[in-house]
Parts: sequence; C-alpha cells; structure tokens
Amino acid sequence: MPEIALGQLVIPRAGRDKGRVMIVVRIIDSDYVYIADGDLRKVEKPKKKKIKHLKVLNKISKDIALKLAKKRKLSNKEIKLTLEKLIDDNVKKTSNQI
Repeated sequence: MPEIALGQLVIPRAGRDKGRVMIVVRIIDSDYVYIADGDLRKVEKPKKKKIKHLKVLNKISKDIALKLAKKRKLSNKEIKLTLEKLIDDNVKKTSNQI
C-alpha cells in the first residue's frame, strides 16, 4: 500500500472519476481517503475512495497540506489553481494512460 499524505495528488483508477487528477483532502484510515478536484468533486462534498483504487503521484501541495493540517477552510478555487500549477506533461500522460 503506498504511503499517502494530505495535499497529495492522486488519479482514480476506477469509477466515473477515472483518470482525473485530484487532491487528498482527508485521510480516513489506512484504506480510505477523501479526494476533491474543486470542479466535479467539490471540497464540501469530496469523494470517498479506497487507496488501492488510486494511482498515488509523487507530488504534494505543501500549501494545501498545511491548511488542512491547521483545520483552515479550503476553497474549490484554491484546489483548482493548485492542480493547474502542479499538473505537468508527465502527470497528463499518466492520467491519459489510466
């Protein structure tokens, strides 16, 4: 099982969100997390996913992780902007292959 952290970029491997790059907004336990992308999956209603159904990327948004750790409110706009900033050609290529 891959190690996962708040603010980490992930790509769902199954379901209707398959192939979309998202951010971990809450860790439930060693099997489940909540993910959001600020667009289809809003912060107010994130998607609960099994970690084994996620491709965990080696990118973490330190700003979002810090904000979530301090229990501060996170906006959908912040998530969208962060994803735009962190998604590069390698991430796009990975998401298209899933």
